Amino acid sequence: MVGLMYLLYSAALAAALLLAAPWWLLGMLRHGKYRAGLAERLGRVPERVVRGRGAIWMHAVSVGEVLAVSQLIEALRQRYPERRVVISTTTATGQKLARERFGPENVFYFPLDFAFAIRPWLRALQPELVVMAETEFWPNFLRLAREGGARVAVVNARISDRSLAGYRRWRGLLGGVLDSIDAFLAQSDEDARRLAEIGAPRERIKVSGNLKFDARPAAASPAAALLRRAIEKGEAQPVIVCGSTVEGEEERLLAAFVAVREQHPKAAIILAPRHPERFVPVAQMVATSGLPWKRRSQLAAEDAVSCGVVLLDTLGELAAVYALADVAFVGGSLVPRGGHNILEPAQHAVAILVGPHTENFRDIVALFRQGDAVRVVQPAELVAALLSLLGDDAERHAMGRRAAEVVRAQTGATERTLEALAALLPLTADTREPAPAGRPTT
Repeated sequence: MVGLMYLLYSAALAAALLLAAPWWLLGMLRHGKYRAGLAERLGRVPERVVRGRGAIWMHAVSVGEVLAVSQLIEALRQRYPERRVVISTTTATGQKLARERFGPENVFYFPLDFAFAIRPWLRALQPELVVMAETEFWPNFLRLAREGGARVAVVNARISDRSLAGYRRWRGLLGGVLDSIDAFLAQSDEDARRLAEIGAPRERIKVSGNLKFDARPAAASPAAALLRRAIEKGEAQPVIVCGSTVEGEEERLLAAFVAVREQHPKAAIILAPRHPERFVPVAQMVATSGLPWKRRSQLAAEDAVSCGVVLLDTLGELAAVYALADVAFVGGSLVPRGGHNILEPAQHAVAILVGPHTENFRDIVALFRQGDAVRVVQPAELVAALLSLLGDDAERHAMGRRAAEVVRAQTGATERTLEALAALLPLTADTREPAPAGRPTT
């Protein structure tokens, strides 16, 4: 019966991929999406990836997850120097960041959830421990990893409002998949409750906190330094950074900025769309707005920004650019997209605004609201909120300090997660004795 379930799942996944193939091909042709790492996703292990027995395999989908687990990866490397820690990602942006941080020999694209794509990676890496960031429940991968002798853990686990209904619907089938996981380390009590509700064994669930609070602030980057010099040279002030914006938000933010300029004619706004394929349409939108503007990708060392719009049309620079802000707006929240991570501007002690749609970060936003360290505004309130903060230096700076303090108060998840993972690993890389499937050791 179990084998039939996995067979039906694989057939359904193949059918879904076949139906989506035209959309994938269009994305490849128009934006170059999905082309990167295709061979690796299909099971080809490149020569650059170091092979050998006893790896710790960390999977982090995209940039946010890579940033969240970076401290944990460094801690694992320090505690287990005899083991290799390898990292897989799903997105190209996550791949780029992971290779920069951990070396291309340790980083690769996560395989598609088919046995033919997964087995070559398991043979090459022979992992002792597989760690999935947040909630990546890939049935075939989890089953094959456990059959190969690896322990499996999900760290920084959360169940979003949007995904909860789907998990509930498939709870009967999901239970068998979740039984392949030895430990669930949840971000919060609510996430732990939801994990149990969808079928995770209660005795394997622990609350370890949110790893994102332990992520180090982004170091000053050449991009941020270039922008800072241009802003200082042009004497633009104040500066509003709008990060991870999505479709339907840039128009509202630009309209709000026009209103802000009436009181602050030297103001500058830095727009950072969430997805690279939107750089061009957002550039076209800004070009027709009548506002002075520049592309970050075309900004030269001698250029000055005296006011107007800067389009951050480059990857991996937003976290450091938040340090330039007087006020930060974090996108995906004015429209119903669930919001994005507010910790990056908070680490720089910047006053933060978000819209009402923050379901994906409900616990983090709740903590910040309790600490009076974020303002949640309706679209109609955006202009008033910006003008209020920009007109009150003392409150703006105090709000930024409160945000940084919330981050400091919530640290410690990395150490708790590390201790929980240590219980799943044998003492040395050469003495692996796997437990029966689904049974964690202590």
